[in-house]
Amino acid sequence: MATSPFAEFLVYQKLVIPGNPEETVKNIKSHETLFISGIFSYLINFICDVIVAWALFFLLKPVNESLSLLTAWFQLVYAAISLVALLHLITVLRVLNMVNAEPTLASSETTNQVMQSLHAFRDGWTFGFFFFAIHLMLLGYLVFKSVYIPRIIGVLLFIAGAGYLINTLQPYLFPRVNIDYISITYFGELIFMFWLLIKGPRIKVPN
Repeated sequence: MATSPFAEFLVYQKLVIPGNPEETVKNIKSHETLFISGIFSYLINFICDVIVAWALFFLLKPVNESLSLLTAWFQLVYAAISLVALLHLITVLRVLNMVNAEPTLASSETTNQVMQSLHAFRDGWTFGFFFFAIHLMLLGYLVFKSVYIPRIIGVLLFIAGAGYLINTLQPYLFPRVNIDYISITYFGELIFMFWLLIKGPRIKVPN
């Protein structure tokens, strides 16, 4: 799942220039291979979300099977929404390939189509984080209630989920409020990940 930061920070934010559609289209045309690598990086990330949902279900099934299943489903819904949103980036490639094949197509129309697809991807993925936030909050509760994972990790995961939820709802509920600092709450995910990598093989899950 480490592929997502590459796609986000080294591809998307490098090629897509806010407020400058012409430069954005020029960047994607000039770095098509990089753009494609970004699409595959997002794809790998979303597929891994499905695998992680399956793995976490079995890890936390002894705590509460029904709630663990519900938690997994929220992550699966997030992954499904994200995969559908990713199709819009493929549309960007299709539009630009059509322009290469037919140079007579209006550049302004092409730019508009590209930007609409980029915004659709962003909006769709952002919407998916609503479900991911609920997943993290439920996951935090399950971890907190378990006896084989430190409770503090459950608290941090719940806080991370709350941070994602606030960040997702911010444009609709309080658009003028600056909440850039909220990203600090996301470290709960990383702490859980490193704990699993280090301690995971030695976890004694009750039957």
